Amino acid sequence: MAAKPPAADPVQDAPRVGEPKHSAVGLPAIGQALRTAQAQMGVRRTALTLLRVNQHGGFDCPGCAWPEPDKPHTAEFCENGAKAVAEEATLRRVTPEFFAARPVAELASRSGYWLGQQGRLTHPMYLAEGAEHYEPVSWERAFALVAEELRALDSPDEAVFYTSGRTSNEAAFLYQLFAREFGTNNLPDCSNMCHESSGFALTETLGIGKGSVLLDDLYRSDLIIVAGQNPGTNHPRMLSALEKAKEAGARIITVNPLPEAGLERFRNPQTPRGLAGGGTALTDLFLQIRLGGDQALFRMLNALLLRRHADGDAAAVDTAFIREHTHGFDDFAKVADEADWDETMRATGLRRDEIERALEMVLAAKSVVVCWAMGLTQHKHSVPTIREVVNFLLLRGNVGRPGAGVCPVRGHSNVQGDRTMGIVERPAPELLAAIEREFGFTPPAAHGLDVVDSIRALRDGRVKVFFAMGGNFVAASPDTEVTEDAMRRARLTVHVSTKLNRSHCVTGARALILPTLGRTERDTQASGDQFVTVEDSMGIVHASRGRLRPAGERLLSEPAIVCRLARAVFGERSATPWEEFEADYRLIRERISRVVPGFEDFEARVARPGGFALPHAPRDERRFPTATGKANFTAAPVEFPAAPEGRLLLQTLRSHDQYNTTIYGLDDRYRGISRGRRVVLVHPEDAAALGLADGDHADLTSEWTDGSERTAPGFRVVLYPTARGCAAAYYPETNVLVPLDSTADVSNTPTSKSLVVRLTPAVPRQDAT
Repeated sequence: MAAKPPAADPVQDAPRVGEPKHSAVGLPAIGQALRTAQAQMGVRRTALTLLRVNQHGGFDCPGCAWPEPDKPHTAEFCENGAKAVAEEATLRRVTPEFFAARPVAELASRSGYWLGQQGRLTHPMYLAEGAEHYEPVSWERAFALVAEELRALDSPDEAVFYTSGRTSNEAAFLYQLFAREFGTNNLPDCSNMCHESSGFALTETLGIGKGSVLLDDLYRSDLIIVAGQNPGTNHPRMLSALEKAKEAGARIITVNPLPEAGLERFRNPQTPRGLAGGGTALTDLFLQIRLGGDQALFRMLNALLLRRHADGDAAAVDTAFIREHTHGFDDFAKVADEADWDETMRATGLRRDEIERALEMVLAAKSVVVCWAMGLTQHKHSVPTIREVVNFLLLRGNVGRPGAGVCPVRGHSNVQGDRTMGIVERPAPELLAAIEREFGFTPPAAHGLDVVDSIRALRDGRVKVFFAMGGNFVAASPDTEVTEDAMRRARLTVHVSTKLNRSHCVTGARALILPTLGRTERDTQASGDQFVTVEDSMGIVHASRGRLRPAGERLLSEPAIVCRLARAVFGERSATPWEEFEADYRLIRERISRVVPGFEDFEARVARPGGFALPHAPRDERRFPTATGKANFTAAPVEFPAAPEGRLLLQTLRSHDQYNTTIYGLDDRYRGISRGRRVVLVHPEDAAALGLADGDHADLTSEWTDGSERTAPGFRVVLYPTARGCAAAYYPETNVLVPLDSTADVSNTPTSKSLVVRLTPAVPRQDAT
């Protein structure tokens, strides 16, 4: 029998603090994964469920989007994947009796950790205007309530339809189809808050806003650069791929403000050396960069490559590739020639000899892959930073050949698939034309709202209905107080969810919680058992089949929810066969195959073990579908954040017991922190200069050029070997520090990785929020 959820919130600002670890995974990860899974699922259910994760014929892990190898291991899951599965397949239940006993105001006082630990939602729940408690509601009444509000709008653009990354391809396709038939492109999704900068930069430079590498490219690469990423916590199965690459001869450069245990040494639990031996040292060169200094680093590497070539090293630059396949080289080279060592070292905090050593590793490599994540994408200058990474790869022809390319590591499972299916507020004309041909209505062409603009519109009263397909929008978004106030101004907020979270407690005048099936559960419709599909971080599409009995008899699948909502809103006015789509997902995939490029013969291809790879012109053909028809070099001034005297640059990040806004526990094992989350990691010399000691408590206050400030109170100071001048703390607790209007140029992504903060001594809060 699974353990009961916590009765009360634990204190989160008085953790135990020990030494950071220098290796990741191994036996401790196995033990923690099994303990967490058994506490949620029980022993037998744990064994039956985990052995189906990421297997051919099984279900896709609801955690990260890292791809599976062609021949999955029997235990093709990681510690955090096991936690994600356990949270979904838990035996704990949140029933109508739970809500009857707890007013919304009480739930709003609880931490996200406590809310998530209560278990699976079992019934549709409705919060009437002025009511204090959610009450059970029939599905028919729930859909009628949404239809009533949507029909009452003065314009379809007064509704927003948000999507999280875990939605299947089938559900995402139907969801965007519904929104566009309703008449709006207001389709924000979690990509707006994470890899949007990657998408904009890669689309401009290479023609496709996705990564260009497959797993085999990592195994065949001479050099892998991992920048602004912590695979040991966020994508642990990536460590197995890096280990395999090392065994094949690759070298690895890690670029990060924090030393991360997983990139120091990987103890693979599936090998004797990993379990009983010392494991594999992964990083050959650690560049401990200052926050936001990555553009300056890659600019200097590019300048040094050009100078080597000018000095007679013909192999330093691939002139044939540049001549045949690229555009804009001369303008780029002129700007790169201005790279200055003093500015580079000020921006990066690195020594000249460290950068020169990296250069020699680059010159020795015939093939290079650059991997990155949020550490590069959540700065004001993120788009030019990623463009500079592309410049770096283009200089030596490291796009469109084996062992080389761009590898933006997406976070949530199927976040890439959602975008491929049309969850995008700026749809391509080709997508809209295909929808019109296939379904017989004219979709709206005007650009819709992304996440930040949706919050602004809610705040200003321009959006009145907020509908979320998954996710925890309130906790994931920036400027917490502004976001929560904006949500409360809506007439109706609706959340399709598997579990309770903060967003259910911050509601519009009326609110609905619509419980849905999870990836682990059997989905049976009129035509029989169904499967869905997902796209991983490297563009591989494969099937996912749940096997468990649903957590409640009243749960509906995400495709069924969209189809029934559409029928309630459109009635007989729609020619789209919504009822048929709900009955048989094959019919959805048939339409996808005719609307979305790369999905031709979808049903047959996804039936193959491992699925199929979507086409990628730069990788497959060295063809670049950009405005120039070639890969584009770009030229931009070097930018980097700076903190005044007495201030630090703060990045928000995950703990090891966390996936996005889902908090599995209160430990961050690899960083030596347990039983608490309200901590701020500060370099010992910076702490001393600020008059702070280990164990002190401080309020974090972000300072902005418009004179505004935001404060997150009560953080325990932890002395930690981060880069000088930089600090780190967990989100969502620190989202309050990020102003709504502080976003990346071009992509509008919140700047969560470069906040100027001051630390003010404070009294410990001793509470749980």
